[in-house]
Parts: sequence; C-alpha cells; structure tokens
Amino acid sequence: MDPSAEAAGSEASDLQAAAVESRPIGVFDSGVGGLTVARSIIDQLPNESILYVGDTAHGPYGPLPIAEVRANALGVMDELVDSGVKLLTIACNSASAAVLRDARERYTAKYGIPVIEVIQPAVRRAVAATRSGRVGVIGTSATVGSRAYEDTFAAAPDLDITSVACPEFVSYVEAGITTGPALLAVAEQYLAPLKAAGVDTVVLGCTHYPLLTGVISYVMGADVTLVSSAEETAKDVYRALATHNLQRTETAAPEHHFVATGDAGQFEALARRFLGPEVLSVRHVDHVAAQYPTGSLARITPEMIAAAQRAGTRQRISNFVGSSVTGGPGQ
Repeated sequence: MDPSAEAAGSEASDLQAAAVESRPIGVFDSGVGGLTVARSIIDQLPNESILYVGDTAHGPYGPLPIAEVRANALGVMDELVDSGVKLLTIACNSASAAVLRDARERYTAKYGIPVIEVIQPAVRRAVAATRSGRVGVIGTSATVGSRAYEDTFAAAPDLDITSVACPEFVSYVEAGITTGPALLAVAEQYLAPLKAAGVDTVVLGCTHYPLLTGVISYVMGADVTLVSSAEETAKDVYRALATHNLQRTETAAPEHHFVATGDAGQFEALARRFLGPEVLSVRHVDHVAAQYPTGSLARITPEMIAAAQRAGTRQRISNFVGSSVTGGPGQ
C-alpha cells in the first residue's frame, strides 16, 4: 500500500474516532483569503484544531458564475463533513452568498453540524459601528452581484448602502502584493465612489481584503471604520462552539492542517506570510477525500454540474467529480 495513502487513511480514522468536541473546525476558501478567518479563530480559540482547505485549483471564486461557485463550495464542504469536522466555516464571501442556505439545510439540519459564514457577522458589526448611517461594502464581483449584503442590511432600512466590486484586490493578495504604487492606484479608483458617498464605515466583504487594510485605510482616511469579516466571523465560531458545547477541552496542543487543491508550494509560501508559524506545511490534494477518504457523503450532484455548465463562461476541470465543465470562449 502507498505509504502516503496509508497515512491519509489513518488520519481519517483518527478524526472519525475522536470525540466530537476534539475534532477540528473545518475552514475553507477558494484561496488564501480565508487564512484571515483562520488566524482570528486561532487567536480567539487557541485550544481548537483547524482543518483548512484552499480550493486553489478552482479559485478565486469571485469572477465565477454563482452556479459554479455553488458546485465547488458544496463539493469541498461535503468532503470536510466526510473528514469528521465538528463545525464548518465558510471563509469566503462569494461562497457564503451562493450556498449558505443550502449548507445549513445540508449539514446543520441533517447532521447537526453548525455552519458559520462571513456576511451576517460583518453586517451586524457595521450596523453597530456606523455613526452617519452611510455604509460602504467592497467585495468580489460575485459577492456584490449577488446583493447578499444589501439583503442582509435590509433589516436596518435606515442605512444608506454603497457597494463596489473590487475584483483586482484578490489578484494582488494572491500574488503576495499588499503595497506599492500600482495597488494604491487601483485602490483609489475602486474606492472613489465610497468617498463620494461619504461613508463612515466600510465592510471588507472579502476575506482577502483584511490583508489590504493599510492601503484601504490610507485611501479612505483615518475617520472611516473598517469592518473585518474575519474577526467578526471568529466571534460567531466561538458562540457556536459554546452554544453547542463543542469546545475542545484536551490539554494537548491543537493540530492545524492545511491542504490545497492547486499548487501547494505557492499556497504554503503565502500562508506562512499571512498566517504565520502555524502553517507547518501544506499538502496538495485533488479533493479533500484524497486526504480524508471516508466517502460517506455523496459528492456534488449531476444537476449541480449541469447548472454550472449552463452558466459557465470558461472551460475548467472539476477535480471533485472527475468530469469537465465546458464553458464558452475565454480559456
């Protein structure tokens, strides 16, 4: 038997056999942005273990059609649940906008696994923080186009919401660039509508964006409050664990595991820079079940793939189902 496969099977068995409260928190994103959420969870819950998946083979999710985001996100989460996590954290605004209701029906209602996302916690904080009632939201094209933030802010109708898509911000972060004149020029262009609207609070509606707080704060000015979805999401994770009595009580040090569906070396370099020494190594997997091969959940359905095919705009391969998703020109 292949030693790596044997080790993966052993690790999966250990996870499944562990008491529920001892199991890791599952965190996933399309890339490195979700590491800001993982960092906040580790800071606020230092006794908890993390299993982080960066779906870099399919990310970033921001430019993709919603149907394709949904297919990829549910595929990752199915396999995280398969692996034995005790809680799911959708550390991606695009995925949160696309699949939150499905995820809570699929995992919370059926398996009792809490699902935490990044939109509602940030909105709650922004409502409490604004002084003028004028709030800005910046996010990926998928997040802004979904109007998920506007829908969530609807509970506070007295607020004036200005949303701006900032797609190139993700590209800069994924390339490891968080400063410099080119980034500053892009930021000034993107943030101009928010300055014109006179917002006093800006929601960083993408988990990549906390890594750009320096340039965003510089452009917007010191009087504008930046709301990080990462910090607020970690607070919701804390509340969920406490509410469901899922806190890890072991005295042994927690273990953090990081896997990437794309280039593990590139992901590891960025992860070490943005998260720190907790990233001991990053393993490449075609899908999470290759690392945690329990196989008890069905993967994404043919109907979901068909929806992604109809909405797709470029050709791409789904490692989760082993079939191609055919799109139009542009690949």
